[in-house]
Amino acid sequence: MTEQDRDGVADVSTGEPKKAAEVAAEEAGARTTGATAGEPAEGTGAAGDQDIPEETAAEPAIPELVIISGMSGAGRSTAAKCLEDLGWFVVDNLPPALIPTMVELGARSQGNVARIAVVVDVRGRRFFDNLRESLADLDAKQVTRRIVFLESSDEALVRRFESVRRPHPLQGDGRIVDGIEAERDLLRELRGDADLVIDTSSLNVHELRAKMDAQFAGDEEPELRATVMSFGYKYGLPVDADLVVDCRFLPNPHWVPELRPFTGLNEEVSGYVFNQPGAKEFLDRYTELLELIATGYRREGKRYVTIAVGCTGGKHRSVAMSEKLGARLAADGMETVVVHRDMGRE
Repeated sequence: MTEQDRDGVADVSTGEPKKAAEVAAEEAGARTTGATAGEPAEGTGAAGDQDIPEETAAEPAIPELVIISGMSGAGRSTAAKCLEDLGWFVVDNLPPALIPTMVELGARSQGNVARIAVVVDVRGRRFFDNLRESLADLDAKQVTRRIVFLESSDEALVRRFESVRRPHPLQGDGRIVDGIEAERDLLRELRGDADLVIDTSSLNVHELRAKMDAQFAGDEEPELRATVMSFGYKYGLPVDADLVVDCRFLPNPHWVPELRPFTGLNEEVSGYVFNQPGAKEFLDRYTELLELIATGYRREGKRYVTIAVGCTGGKHRSVAMSEKLGARLAADGMETVVVHRDMGRE
C-alpha cells in the first residue's frame, strides 16, 4: 500500500496527500449544495473552496464568587464555614492577586466548582493592595461577584481579642485599639464597596450563621448531615458524640452460642435483636425524636450531628440498631453515614 493509500488521496494542486476526513468533508459539502464534479459549488468560487463551518467549543461556566472580608474578630471564619456547609468551595487567606486565577480554575472544573468563596483580610498585608486590581479584572470578565463585609464595634472586638488572649494582627507594639483603628482605615474603601455588611457586635455564632443562610441558602432548607456510629461501652464513649443511645436494655446475642461469632450485620443477629420486645418500638420512637431534634439543629445553624449507638461490646445490638437507624434517616432525606467503631475489635 502506498503512502497516499494510507493517508487518503493526493491534493492535485500541491501533490501532498489529503486526509480521509478532508475528502469526506468535501464530498459532504458537494452533496449538500448539489455541486457535481468539475462544477463550482453554489455560492463559492472553484470547487472545494466552499467554507466548512468549524465546531465551536462550549464556553466554560464561570463560577459565582463571594469575597468575605471585614474586621479581624468580627466572624469571617464563621461566615466562611457557613458557606462551606452550603456547598461552596472556600479558600481562606488567598492573596487578592490570585482571585482571578482561582476563578479560571473553577471554570475549567466542568461544573464541579460552581461557587467559590474567598476570605481576604489584612493577613495578606502587601497583597491586600492588589484587591482593587483583581476586582477590576473580575468585572471585565463579567464574573458574578459579591463582597460580604463583617463589621463589629470597637468594644466588642476588644472584648473578643482579650477573651482569646491574642494580639490584633496590626497592633504591633501598641494596644489592641491601635490595631483596630489601623485596620478600619485600611478596609474603609472596601467596606464602602461591599454588597452585604453584617454587624456582629451583638450576634452570637448561631445568629450570624442564620444571617448567612438567609442570604445564600436560597429557598432550600440548610442540609443536616448525620453520622450514626455503633460503639462498645467497654471501650469508652465516643468523644465526638452529640447524642448517645443505649441498646443494653435488649437481650445480648453474645449469650446465644450460634449467634456469638457473627455481628449485627448478619441477618440472623439483626432479626434476633428486632424480635425482642421494645426493639422496633424504640427504633420508631427514636426516629421521630430525631426528626424533632434535626429541625432544631437546622434552626440553630448546626449542620453535622453524630449519633452514637452503644451496647456492651459494640458488636451485635448497637451494630444492628445503627444500621436500621441510618436507613431510616436516609429514607427521610438526611445525608447519613453509618460507621462501626468497635466491630471486630474483640
